[in-house]
Amino acid sequence: MLIVFFRAIILYFIIVISIRLMGKRQIGELQPSELVITILMSNIATLPIEDINIPMIMGVVPIFTLVCLDVFMSQLSLYSRKVRKFFSGTPKIIISDGAVDQEVMKKLRFTIDDLMESLRSVEVFDLEDVQLAIVETTGKISVYQKQSSQPCTRKDMGIEAKCKNPPQLIVTDGEIADRALDFIGADREWLMKALEREKCPLEKVFLMTCDSDRKYKLIRKEK
Repeated sequence: MLIVFFRAIILYFIIVISIRLMGKRQIGELQPSELVITILMSNIATLPIEDINIPMIMGVVPIFTLVCLDVFMSQLSLYSRKVRKFFSGTPKIIISDGAVDQEVMKKLRFTIDDLMESLRSVEVFDLEDVQLAIVETTGKISVYQKQSSQPCTRKDMGIEAKCKNPPQLIVTDGEIADRALDFIGADREWLMKALEREKCPLEKVFLMTCDSDRKYKLIRKEK
């Protein structure tokens, strides 16, 4: 039983490392080839755990082989459009000029319910509001609304606004994020003075955000 326990821990870290090597992707953003490799890795990892007679190397080698294959094919896809098209496919226009392309829907095996569900996920509830919709290689639909249905912006109203980055999380549970401080052009000395003004020691900070104008939001830890 102890052997199974340690095998599970080892394979857990191996899978985590492998997924990290493949790059940061959410499950819904995986390309077909990446999804296949992820499923294969999970199945291979279970074999040495379920059967202790199978050597660990029989699970580790295939996993890293698949990861190396994925990394190699990813690099190859960067330089070859044909390879990228073969493994990932190409985006398909499913709505153009407000008209639904039924032929494309048949090729993609997209039902009306699938289409409407995807539109609702981006807060579009009326087909009349859609100017262009594209099915990406991940299966996600990108939607461009008609000008008349798009929300009014400051630019539309002729209101000038200063462009700046959103606030950064500079302290998390008492720990300072130095990269976030650098991003907003601040340093630890400024941070400690700000905390001193608030009469809040660093270890008592639950979270703290700040923007490039040094406007910050401080939340203390609950007692």
